[in-house]
Amino acid sequence: MKKALVAIGLVTLLVGCSDNEVGDVSLGMFTMKDIKLNTLIDPEVPGVTCHVASIEADFSLADPSDSSISCRQTGEITLDMLSNIDTSKSGEVVFKKSKSIFFKNMKIRRIFDPANQTLMYLSYSTKETSGSFKHSLSTVPLWGTKAYTDPNTLNLEK
Repeated sequence: MKKALVAIGLVTLLVGCSDNEVGDVSLGMFTMKDIKLNTLIDPEVPGVTCHVASIEADFSLADPSDSSISCRQTGEITLDMLSNIDTSKSGEVVFKKSKSIFFKNMKIRRIFDPANQTLMYLSYSTKETSGSFKHSLSTVPLWGTKAYTDPNTLNLEK
C-alpha cells in the first residue's frame, strides 16, 4: 500500500511539472485547482507559438478535460518548414501531456488547410476508455509569410 501511494505521488508530481509553464492562476482559496498557462513552440514550424490554458488539480488522480488554445505567428514561417509537416486531413499531434494516471491525455494536433493557407491547432482531451468531446481551436494564417502560396494556383481536390 505504501509503495502504491509513493507511486501515485510521483506520477502526480511528474504530471504537474512543466518547463514551459508561463502562468499559474489559482481558482480560489478552497479549491486545489489552478489554471496553468503553458507555451508551446511548434517543433516543425518554430515560427508558431501556442499558449494553452488548462485546469490542473493538485493531489487529484485526474485533471479536468477543459483547455483553451491560442496560436500566433511569432517568427518566420517558410515553405521548407511546411514541407516537413503531415498534410493529411487528420494532421499530426505536436504536443501530448498526461492529465491522469488513468490514460487521459491532452493533445494538440496541427492540421494544414491548403485552400485557405492556414495552420490549424486543435487542443483536445482523450481518454482511452470513454473519450471526451471538449476541444479548442486556433488558426495561424500564412498570408504575409514566405510559406504562403496562392490557393488559386494550387491543384486542390474538391
